[in-house]
Amino acid sequence: MKVALFGATGRVGHAILTLLLEQGIEVTAMVRNPEKMQPHAKLSVLQGDAKNSADIVNATLGVNAIISALGTDKTSVLTEFTSHIVPIMHQQQLKRIITIGTAGILNSRAEPGLLRYQSSESKRKSVTAAQEHHKVFNILKDTALKWTIVCPTYLPTGASTDDYIVMRDYLPEGAVQTTTGDTALFTVKELMKNEHLGHRVGIKSPRY
Repeated sequence: MKVALFGATGRVGHAILTLLLEQGIEVTAMVRNPEKMQPHAKLSVLQGDAKNSADIVNATLGVNAIISALGTDKTSVLTEFTSHIVPIMHQQQLKRIITIGTAGILNSRAEPGLLRYQSSESKRKSVTAAQEHHKVFNILKDTALKWTIVCPTYLPTGASTDDYIVMRDYLPEGAVQTTTGDTALFTVKELMKNEHLGHRVGIKSPRY
């Protein structure tokens, strides 16, 4: 398997990259600053912009799947990237994409018909990031791609516990945090097992 990874220098993206390489999976990582990347025999690093279609095409040549761990950066980078990647995947006959989203775009239990960030369940003052992730969800759900959106809640940097709980389209009850390690581990396992195609997946790490 060969994977194109976007957002590899971020906290979750770096953890995903580490796990992919440990599994012996070839990775093409497109990043803005290649000097941040450590060399590895299974890693190809390309400098590029996630908002640039030509750069994305170069990063996806010859791969079997796409993983995006891009952050919002308080810009439209997520929606611009997703708007580019969907037609590129169709052109290259790629089907599998996993993106890292946010628990805000999971369904609300308190107010059915709304997403969490739109409801009283949300405690965040700003909804800008959630709105960007919502746009990504809307783009992907209207495609024939085999997509999964991983939706962590409060995201502290931490190792994988391998003791997480997941739930399709909702945040597991009592979820307080999702470590970067658990987010990455679930993402890589989902890449291999394809158990949640066409779903947002809430993830809960144990709290110690």
